[in-house]
Amino acid sequence: MVKNKISIHNKSDKPDNIVLKENEIIERCLEIENHLPNFMKDFFLYLKSGVALSTRLAYLEDVLFFCKYLVTESNLTEADSTKLISINEFNQITAKDINRFLGDYCSRYTMENGEYIKVIENRNRALARKKSTLSVLFKFLYRDEIIEKNITDGFNPIRLPKPQPDAIKRLEIDEVARMLDIIDNGSTFTDKEKIYWEKTKYRDKAIIILFVTYGLRVSELQQLNISSFNFNRGDFKIYRKRGKEVLMPLNKTCEKVIKEYITQQRSPDHSLDDIDKDALFLSLQNKRMTIRAIRNLVKKYTSLALGTSRDNGYSPHKLRATAATSLIQQGFSIYDVQNLLDHDNVTTTQLYAAHKKDVKREIVKNFEWLDEI
Repeated sequence: MVKNKISIHNKSDKPDNIVLKENEIIERCLEIENHLPNFMKDFFLYLKSGVALSTRLAYLEDVLFFCKYLVTESNLTEADSTKLISINEFNQITAKDINRFLGDYCSRYTMENGEYIKVIENRNRALARKKSTLSVLFKFLYRDEIIEKNITDGFNPIRLPKPQPDAIKRLEIDEVARMLDIIDNGSTFTDKEKIYWEKTKYRDKAIIILFVTYGLRVSELQQLNISSFNFNRGDFKIYRKRGKEVLMPLNKTCEKVIKEYITQQRSPDHSLDDIDKDALFLSLQNKRMTIRAIRNLVKKYTSLALGTSRDNGYSPHKLRATAATSLIQQGFSIYDVQNLLDHDNVTTTQLYAAHKKDVKREIVKNFEWLDEI
């Protein structure tokens, strides 16, 4: 069935592209809900009002995955579709059943993909997310008296490795400089690659500098519009997780590279479709760049800066870590960096502060009390 073209009647402060993206997520959520049992309707309402939109989608995908497991891989239901699973059958599920689902099935399973069989392995972090989803679901059903027992206390713990500051992947300052030089002169590219580089170098430089200056999330950068920027006031607007609208100050470097891109490389509005006229970063097809394209771009340039293969290049999130570490090394407090990067908890920011240990060593080394030393 061909979907009707969507018309946006937007009376909010959000740009149309963000409203459209949110609508796509909402439609996906509703589609999943239609495949889940009716007794979960109040749970759907709870997710709609209680968590971020992206979290709502992630929870629903996990619940649907669990219900598919019940139908196709277990003897816990007689239903032949996820929609027909009954309350009584859900009421009979025990903590042991959940532990078997997480520990035995989820850790490694297969999916048929056309003529191929895809083997999927999940690490503890993915298993912990599925466990969290089921904990929320079963606690809600118990609270709403849909099931008789709260089985979540019997869920096995899933050990997650403690983040180690020294293991955080990020670029050093000299590697960032090397990456910017590569974008400027294209010296590492073949003649064929230089044809593409000439068409995108101003755009690519603006993207990289925004990442390493502000530590933006890839979705925050992908959603940027020309109208997001107020050059007279020296700021620009981004939309963060949970729909938070934030004004970011614009420094001279970022203003310069963005204006260069807009004036020297970005296609004029008259050559664009209405939906893409306000988009800041465009592909060569004159469409708003996708998150996947931005990831590939970052991987390409970071791999060149690191002198490694394209597969071993860094993701945009590693440039977020680069920004955090560089700011702390410049002497900014972890609380200022926490605010800039939108970390929910300052302990996340403290992981990057641990990289200052070399600075501490230099301070102590040059601070001797005994003259003869």
